[in-house]
Amino acid sequence: MSTPRFWMVIPALLIGGAVGLASAKLPPLSDEAKAKAADAKAKSAEAAKKDAAALAKAQDRAAAHYKKEKGGKVTPVAATAKPKKK
Repeated sequence: MSTPRFWMVIPALLIGGAVGLASAKLPPLSDEAKAKAADAKAKSAEAAKKDAAALAKAQDRAAAHYKKEKGGKVTPVAATAKPKKK
């Protein structure tokens, strides 16, 4: 069963159109849009800074709790298995 040539050309045209649309240039941002983008960037940076501070605080609490429970001394465990030679 052979396909008419017309139907074989359609996928090529669709791909060509998609490439043309994807490579089209966007218009430059307006001053208002640039200001909004800068504001959003500043807000996200501030949120990231707060999140990092909260993470550091939680890590400090976890380390203090660990030291309190373990007495502040950590004894290393000796390795009993010998590494295999290849």
